[in-house]
Amino acid sequence: MYINLETILILLTCYLVGSIPFGLLLSKLLSKSDPRLVGSKNIGATNIVRTSGWKLGLLTLIFDMLKGLIPVVILKNHSVEQSFIILFIFLGHLFPVWIRFKGGKGIAVIIGCLLGYNFFYGLIFSLVWLVTAVVSKYSSLSALVASLSILIIVYLENDNIFLMVLLMVTMIFLKHISNIRRLLKGNELRINLKK
Repeated sequence: MYINLETILILLTCYLVGSIPFGLLLSKLLSKSDPRLVGSKNIGATNIVRTSGWKLGLLTLIFDMLKGLIPVVILKNHSVEQSFIILFIFLGHLFPVWIRFKGGKGIAVIIGCLLGYNFFYGLIFSLVWLVTAVVSKYSSLSALVASLSILIIVYLENDNIFLMVLLMVTMIFLKHISNIRRLLKGNELRINLKK
């Protein structure tokens, strides 16, 4: 990839779009609890569901997916490599400059990015997440299983975004360290499907 001013501006824009903290903004707009102060203190959809209800959680999920999907689709045929576009959106979500680099864990935004890059990848990730969530009742476990699954699929497809996906999956696991510890101890919070 040839790096020039245009490339830098595009990647910076991707980072800034990815860094929009929709979970926090929607919570403020609708006068709900600040997600950074309640539950797991994360701005992602799962914590929003637990602390402010499924409707706001669903909105957060949709907007976080869209901020991954839209830039990838718009820049599909641009000279900047898709893998870098996806990575910078993802980095923006995990480390948003607006809230001291304390962002989400990357699941909704990676689904959006994957859907924009290769619909099959995004669909597989979502289906694996959903099936694992229904069976195990653990959102965090679902995220980890889906992340590993898509990494394997991208590898088997010999896709040139493999290294970027490997990097993103590594960061997802690092973001879920506390969840992994709770899963191993058996005290991770379960998804309440009825609620």
